This record gives sequence, C-alpha cells and structure tokens, in this order.
Amino acid sequence: MINVGIVGGTGYTGVELLRLLAFHPQASVKLITSRKEAGMNVTDMFQSLRGLGRLGELRYCDPADADLKACQVVFFATPHGVAMAQARELVAADVKIIDLAADFRLKDPVEFERWYKMPHSCPDLLAEAAYGLPEMHRRAVAAARIVGNPGCYPTAVQLGFLPLVEAGIVDTRYLIADAKSGVSGAGRKSEVGLLLSEASDNFKAYNVGAHRHHPEIVQGLTAVANRPVNVVFTPHLTPMIRGIHATLYATLTDPSIDLQALFEKRYAGEPFVDVMPAGSHPETRSVRASNVCRIAVHRPDGGDIAIVLSVIDNLVKGAAGQAVQNMNLMFGLPETSGLAAPPILP
Repeated sequence: MINVGIVGGTGYTGVELLRLLAFHPQASVKLITSRKEAGMNVTDMFQSLRGLGRLGELRYCDPADADLKACQVVFFATPHGVAMAQARELVAADVKIIDLAADFRLKDPVEFERWYKMPHSCPDLLAEAAYGLPEMHRRAVAAARIVGNPGCYPTAVQLGFLPLVEAGIVDTRYLIADAKSGVSGAGRKSEVGLLLSEASDNFKAYNVGAHRHHPEIVQGLTAVANRPVNVVFTPHLTPMIRGIHATLYATLTDPSIDLQALFEKRYAGEPFVDVMPAGSHPETRSVRASNVCRIAVHRPDGGDIAIVLSVIDNLVKGAAGQAVQNMNLMFGLPETSGLAAPPILP
C-alpha cells in the first residue's frame, strides 16, 4: 500500500484527490495538511466524503506538524511556489512529488519567473522533473521523482493538437485554441468574478494573450514538432461548475491525410482518450467526474482546415485524476487504478 500525503487539501483539487484515492486499491492517504483547518475532520469540511471508510478518521494537520517524509508520495494541491520550497528536502528523503500547481511545468526558469512573478528556487530539480501528460511522456513520468501535473487548458489543447503536430501535417505557425472552462477552474476562493450572480447567465473571454497556460501549451507542442510553434490561445469563462471545451483550428499542409484514421491510430490503446466517430460533437457533461478526454476531429467541406473538439473535466483529467494517473505510473501500477469510474450524468 502506497502511503500518500496531500499538502493543501481544502480546495477543489484536494477534495477530488480524496474522492479518487478513497477506493484506490493500492494507495492510502496518511495525512493531509491545512494551516487554517488543522484538527478538523475532512468529512466535516466535505460532507461528500462521509462514509468512505479510510477517510472517516482523517483530520487536517498543520503543515509544521506534518511528517511528509513518512509518505512515499506527496501531492501538492497548493498555490504556486509551495512545492518547490519543499521539494529538495522531500526528494532527499526518497519521497516522490506530484505538484498540481505550476512549479515544475515550465522547463525554463526564466520563463517561469516571467509568468509566475517569482524566481524558481530549485532549477536543478526543475530540469529533472517530468511533465505529467502521460499520453506524451509516459516513460519519463514512470521514471520520475518529481512530476509537474499539467494545467487543465494545456491538457485539453495538447491532446487535441498532438496527432496533427506529431504527423507534421499542419502549419504550426498558425494554431488556434478557443477554450472554455467552468468556474471551478479558478479554484475554491472568494472572488467577485466567480460569485453566482456574476458568473451565472454570462460568458466572457479573459486574460487574452496573457494566460499562464499559454507558455505551457507552446512548450509541449514545440517539443513534439521540433520547430517553433505559434498558438493563439483564448480562454473563456462559462456559467458551469466543471468542464473544459477546447475548439482547435489548424491549417493542413497535407490534405490527403485521413484525419479520423490518424486520431484513432494515435490514441489506440490510450485508456483515457476517446476518439469519437466522425461527425461527433463531444459534450463536457459526457466526461463529468471522469479522467477521460473525448475528442472529435472535423474537416469542413473537405477543405484545408482541421477542427478538433476536445473536452475534459478540469478537476479530474485536468488536475486530480491526471495526478493519480501519474502516481500509478510512478509506482508501476496499472494506469487505470482508482480511475475506472464512469462519468456521471446528468
């Protein structure tokens, strides 16, 4: 049984980790931290976890009192900057790290500081960390001591573009990602723009040209393409709780390719990517509470524009579920362990 620690367990990704790990056959949550809620039972914070056996007696502890070195893996469901401050000590104690924030996503420490407004405190560990998108970096994740869990938007966008960029059949100077997210993507916090009366019955773009997930998307696709990639990425906030829908556009340089066959071949055998039949339109509710990314590819009028529709649950495949998927790889477990539950509907 893998002893698990969770740092920062009162947010949406924290409760998702608890939900997914509650019945994981090979993992047990031994401690979970919260400075503000120290001493509180997690089931008092989240009633949805009541009755889930192993979580019944779990209480939040103060980070200063948490013996993280007694764990085999620690998930950081924290703000940016927390994981890297503790990474060196934990790695020295042979503890594996999965960071759900951005500390180990961007490989260039200068780029990290530019986007996150703080210097990286352990660039040597940053260099060795694996980027935790299994469909792209499965071997690196399996061998890693530190995994930077991808952002939610980058997961949906990269999985949608990946077959096209890998095959070298699109103009990588002109990739467009038009993406929409539910409000839980902003985290569990008090903010005017996320209030029910502000977000409900409304639809808006935000951070146009300046979203922190943009360099992450470019970094991943550039590595696949082996040449410069330009992505126009525009995020939008939608009046729903969960879900990301990315509509992706690319200009084909080889119009003879059978796009449906290309996508089906690329993701054949991938347990968490579902390439839908030609002409399909995946819906966010079809992946709610699951670790699945559903994809459909279109080519209007047989022209030179490929349109890819990619949907995920931002809290699962876009965060906690993918983190558990990475843990499974790091410990040599079946990749689907603890993640086999189907989506919920309605």
